[in-house]
Amino acid sequence: MKIGCIGQGFVGKNTADDFANRGFSVVRYALEAEYVDNRDEIADCDIVFIAVPTPTTPAGPDSSIVAKVISLAADDSIVVIKSTILPGTTKELQSQYPNKIILFSPEFLLEKTAAFDAANPIMNVIGCSLYTKEQKAAADKVMSVLPDSKHNYVVTAEQAELQKYAHNIQGYFRIVLSNLLYEVAGKMETDWGPIKQMMDSDPMMSPWYNDPVHKGGRGAGGNCFIKDMAAFRGYYEKLLETDEEGVALLKAMERKNIELLLASSKNIDLVTEVYGEEMTNGNRK
Repeated sequence: MKIGCIGQGFVGKNTADDFANRGFSVVRYALEAEYVDNRDEIADCDIVFIAVPTPTTPAGPDSSIVAKVISLAADDSIVVIKSTILPGTTKELQSQYPNKIILFSPEFLLEKTAAFDAANPIMNVIGCSLYTKEQKAAADKVMSVLPDSKHNYVVTAEQAELQKYAHNIQGYFRIVLSNLLYEVAGKMETDWGPIKQMMDSDPMMSPWYNDPVHKGGRGAGGNCFIKDMAAFRGYYEKLLETDEEGVALLKAMERKNIELLLASSKNIDLVTEVYGEEMTNGNRK
């Protein structure tokens, strides 16, 4: 079986590396010089994984690159989207490409441990855009080539798409909460260290996201948190426009996180990319 991987950022590269390490024939295509000549070989692949950028800009989330590269896969092939996309996007893409099977499988990789995470997934999730017998059979085929995990789910694409946002948004919320608690400890003039140790020891909390100062600054940063929170807030606001308190909560968390990022000069470029120059002008240290 030949596996195609479109996109060679940290998700696509480590996904491709894992398949290669397990003996699969892998075709890598990306715009970098090392991979760009492999474009036509994607059509020879049985299963094609897509891990390309899906940025959020002031105009909203943009999944156009995903839509464009699906065309490289052959008809009757299985296309598996790993890029983060809003719920409903996989189904829309399936309608655009009815001769291919389009599935969604979220990734849960951390940049610093991406190789290990790709080989040892916390869960395998495959979302079917139509949830027909044919698609579920395709999902089972994809599941059979993924690395082993204790938790394996074949669900609808919308469920899988929402789970990816659930994963990232709860992390975003927890980081902001840790920063609020850190501010309280500072006002109390008490040492944050023992508080963090107790939080880390609490099985209801776990050690994840308890560091208010991380990677040289404050707030939920990095390539995923900032763009995905903006995308999810916009999606929630559109879907549940009458839920004023829910929308207000998301906006408040977003504003507080931006405040933390700007005050510590963390990921200014990413904040600008997502929210525009007017958000960061005059706020750089």
